[in-house]
Amino acid sequence: MIVVLATIALALPRSSFAQTSVPESHVKAVFLFNFTQFTEWPEGSFADDKTPLVIGILGSDPFDRYLEETVKDERVQGRHIVIEHYKSIDEVRSCHLLYISEKDPEKVSEILGALKKPRMLTVSDCRNFTKLGGMIGFIKRNNKIKLQANPNAARSAGLTISSKLLRVSEITD
Repeated sequence: MIVVLATIALALPRSSFAQTSVPESHVKAVFLFNFTQFTEWPEGSFADDKTPLVIGILGSDPFDRYLEETVKDERVQGRHIVIEHYKSIDEVRSCHLLYISEKDPEKVSEILGALKKPRMLTVSDCRNFTKLGGMIGFIKRNNKIKLQANPNAARSAGLTISSKLLRVSEITD
């Protein structure tokens, strides 16, 4: 079911997803899982073949355990998925996808500046996230979730975002 919803979400024109019966936090959780399938991490991003893919949430968790339910028993490129929660940027260590729940663009800019860790896909729904240097941003227009992507920021971190994901995203620098 999760994979089907994720596939449908990416197939929608310009990555819109009407918020009629599914809570926004559930849609975003499915997107996060989907992003792991459409991102390529460079060699050396994982200690070994058994190292899990880590999705981190920095700040408050807007998914209310739904992200954990979404990735339960799922694998990405043969790897288990682990969800970690961080209260501060100092706690972020070996994370592959980091969702930043902060909404203040100034604070998000500080967080992105402090990260400077390659091989970490950054995602947020902060206003102008991709223009601040983030890689994938959630935006809401006409009660629909849309995606913005900054492929240059991803490339700078050594990541490759699939063209399938980029096709359904608004591209920014």
